[in-house]
Parts: sequence; C-alpha cells; structure tokens
Amino acid sequence: MDEYTEAWKEALYTEAIPGKKEVLQRFFKTGPGEYGDGDIFIGVTVPQVRKISKLMSDAPFHAIETMLDSPVHEHRLSALLVLVESFRKERKNPEARKKIVEFYLSHTSGINNWDLVDLSAPKITGEYVSMTGKTDILHRLSLSTELWKQRIAIVSTWTLLKNGVYEPTVEIALRYLSHKHDLIHKATGWMLREMGKRIGEPQLCEFLDLHAKDMPRTMLRYAIEKLPATQRKHYLSIR
Repeated sequence: MDEYTEAWKEALYTEAIPGKKEVLQRFFKTGPGEYGDGDIFIGVTVPQVRKISKLMSDAPFHAIETMLDSPVHEHRLSALLVLVESFRKERKNPEARKKIVEFYLSHTSGINNWDLVDLSAPKITGEYVSMTGKTDILHRLSLSTELWKQRIAIVSTWTLLKNGVYEPTVEIALRYLSHKHDLIHKATGWMLREMGKRIGEPQLCEFLDLHAKDMPRTMLRYAIEKLPATQRKHYLSIR
C-alpha cells in the first residue's frame, strides 16, 4: 500500500466514533447469512466520509482501486464518492467519463451494499446513460445474477427519470416482478414512486393497473407511498 492510500485510510480512521461501528454493522446486516455478511465498519458517519473524500478528490485510479478492494465499508464508500466527484468534474470530457464508467463497472465487487450503490450509481452510470443513451448498459446489469449489479441497474434509472425518460425504469421493473430479494423490491418500488413523481401519476397508475397483482408487497408499498389514500387502498386490495 502506498503512502497516499495509507494517508487516506488514516484520515478516515481519525473520524471514527467509538461505539458507532457496532451500530452500523447491525444496521447494514453484516451477520452470517445476511446481505452484508462479513462487511467491516470502523464507525465513520457519511458526512465525515464525505469530508475526507473531498480532500482526496484528485486520487488516482490505483488509489481508488486499493480502497475499493478494502474489506472496510467506509474505505469503499470514500472511494466511490471520489469517483462520483471525478465524474462530475469531467462533464466536458466524454472520453474521461467513459473511462470512469468502465472503471466503476469493472469494480462492482467492491460496490456491495445498498448505500454504496445508491450513493454512486445514479451519479455515475445513471448520468452516463442519460448523456449517451446507452441503456443497454443498464439492461445487461439487470440481467446479472449478482444482487448489487441488479440494484445498480434499477437505481441508475433515477437519473433518467429526472430527465424525463422512464421506459428503462418500466422495463427493468417488469424484469424484477419475480425477484426474490427484498432489497430489489425496495429499490424498484422506490423508482416506480419516482416515476410517478417525476413523470406523472398516470404513468405510475398505468403500470400498477397492469401489474399490482403480481408485485411483491414491499415493492407495491414503496411504489404507492405518495398516492392518495383511496388509490393506495385500491392497489393494496388487488394485490
């Protein structure tokens, strides 16, 4: 490990709060057989990770790669926040952005908890697909057998929804109707709810009219959360 990465890790360790790591490990389900099985926390809050990440915003790829390979959750989160900032800075350089996306997608083994996905995917893959129209990237991810790639696919559509494009959200949501994992149900319901918010209730209700009866209950509850009470009751009754 080089001096740069050592200094980065040390900066994060100095922000650790006594007793916080145990709280985080319970919250992110790191016990045997849980979705975060084996993930290690040192007890740094997200605002503090952001603070350190800003100081490391010019980190080279090799340092980011080292951090993404770390078993420590906050190391990986900090690496991803640096990558998000690098992508933002390169808004006028399509080739540089392409390289960042390729790096991101080649290191998904380190993007292995829901917060790591949610804080990075919309601002990297989502922005890139919105900019290029290459929705095939998201469809390939959604067809993966890996949970976190599947979550990257659906959560990335948030950026497309913000830009008025909702078809990929619908297509991936249809693919996930039979998905078994609660974390995909939650993310998909969230994006459907965002579709109703960003695009319009008619588009959400059209989807629900056709598929509410087949949706996992958690997905449905997330999707209808902002609808009027009478509509929520209606869709829950046909589940």
